[in-house]
Amino acid sequence: MAKTAKQRCRIAFVGMPNTGKSTLFGRLTGVRAKSGNWPGVTVELLSAKIILGAKTVEMVDLPGLYSLHGFGEDERLVRHFLEQESVSLLLVVLNAVQIERQLPLVLQLKALELPMLVVLNMADEAANLGIHFNTASLAETLGVPVHLVSARRGDGLAELKNQLANAVASVDERFSVKRDDLLIEDDRLEQEAERIVSAGVDFPHTLTETMTDRIDRVLLNRWAGLPIFVLLMYLLFQAVYGLGVPLQDGMKWQLDLLRQSGLEPLLVNSSPVLKSFVLEGLIDGVGTVLTFLPIILVFFVLMGVVEDSGYLSRVAFLVDRAMSKLGLDGRAFVMQIMGLGCNVPALMGTRVIRTRSQRLLAMLIIPFSLCSARLQVIVFLTAALFPPHLAALVMLSLYAVSFLIAFLSALIWKRQFRSNETLLLEFPPYRFPTLRSLLMQGWYSTRQFLEGASGYILGGVLLIWLLTHYPFDLPPASPGTLAGQLAQVLHPIFAPIGIDSILSIALLFGFVAKEIVLGGMAVIYGAGEDKLGALLATRLDWVQAYSFMLFILIYTPCLSAVATIRREAKSWGFTALSVVWPLLLAWLVSFVFYQTARWLQG
Repeated sequence: MAKTAKQRCRIAFVGMPNTGKSTLFGRLTGVRAKSGNWPGVTVELLSAKIILGAKTVEMVDLPGLYSLHGFGEDERLVRHFLEQESVSLLLVVLNAVQIERQLPLVLQLKALELPMLVVLNMADEAANLGIHFNTASLAETLGVPVHLVSARRGDGLAELKNQLANAVASVDERFSVKRDDLLIEDDRLEQEAERIVSAGVDFPHTLTETMTDRIDRVLLNRWAGLPIFVLLMYLLFQAVYGLGVPLQDGMKWQLDLLRQSGLEPLLVNSSPVLKSFVLEGLIDGVGTVLTFLPIILVFFVLMGVVEDSGYLSRVAFLVDRAMSKLGLDGRAFVMQIMGLGCNVPALMGTRVIRTRSQRLLAMLIIPFSLCSARLQVIVFLTAALFPPHLAALVMLSLYAVSFLIAFLSALIWKRQFRSNETLLLEFPPYRFPTLRSLLMQGWYSTRQFLEGASGYILGGVLLIWLLTHYPFDLPPASPGTLAGQLAQVLHPIFAPIGIDSILSIALLFGFVAKEIVLGGMAVIYGAGEDKLGALLATRLDWVQAYSFMLFILIYTPCLSAVATIRREAKSWGFTALSVVWPLLLAWLVSFVFYQTARWLQG
């Protein structure tokens, strides 16, 4: 059968961790992979389709790996993909600064006899260190095209696209790989790599001290490193408030304008039930959640600075000794930091942990991270019930509690999940993230949050509205409504920790998605974001509010996180443990805090 003018082929992105592979993928495809500047962060097979020349090309971003011969989950995933899937071209991304160490992987991949193009990324950093490349000599020695780029700055990408278009125009549509082809002698490959480097790369006689070296002397100091990290996180929270709150006020003003000038006049002659459904259910409930999107966007952008700068891998190193006493290593702490955005990708990121026992222990503690969904509720309550100069300290204390609870859980369960794996971690140089990459990361993460949670938010808020308003002839949330009856059943459970029985209804829906809690509170009290804070301030004192926030912080992961744990752990027993343990711990911690605080108050 004749082939059509536009033929589809597949390009697989392969490379070691910290080569900028996912950044290059995002530049070429316009899709931002969830990537941070520390080894092994790409854990899913992200793919995108683009047009190159006369062909529709599918590009697939494979996990970073050090060798095809390894037996970690990332190596197995890449190996199985190359064995089982059709691949038209391998795009091998190398860190140009570390070419002599990364060439053996190129030779392993070359032995597969697949068409290949080698990209030397971070060419700007190599030039700053005085490293010069003869790409023509390298290409001739390797027998494959070699191209210099800087994915972070966008240098050399137009030329790379032209090379890719030429390459895919001449390759066959399908290739197969036998497992035996992956068994190549490492010693011979290392000797071959040394010969290629000596022929095509010119290194300076001595590498001068870099800015990274000078910064590391301070940030990796044994005594000052962790206090500096705590200070930086505190400043980050202050910036989230300082930049995010004005943006939040602007969105709140727009929603108020929509309600007062558009919906209220439109619904003036509607039935009370319909009017309540639209204004109190949709606008107050869902709108309250939407007003926090600017704060989430600011948080993700600022966390992107921390991730892309190269600082997170240093934090992993700083805490590794302490984490080892808990049966974990520094990578688990990095996953905790990743969980500040969303627990789900952090749970999936545990694939870089090679032993199953240590991976399970990491998955058990990651849901204690204060994710962006919980962040909405906590930011709202701290802003409503605490003065501005204390809000950041309250936030910092809750982040500290989240880590302490995670560490306590690891200490308790480490005997059941024993592991002696040693941490091997590579320090990337410090980099200034580009504004474009930060904005893309913030937008991508915020959009992902909204797309993943929108159905849960809408369904949960409207269900809470129904519970608090049915029967419709009773006052909302009164004892005779469905919510009031359910609250009476829950009262003995939540009263000892200071949580209002009606407010406990919102917590129940938080089992599905924590994003629902804030919208549920707006529906329960029949108030939008502008009035809800003042209303809660009259009904909750700081002890009740802090107990409520502790419970929100610790209790059972959302449904998406639980589903991810089940898929990654492949164990219903471990999944049950990940649900029951946080729930019991949340009640105990809130109980101890609330009862102790009341006792101290006299």
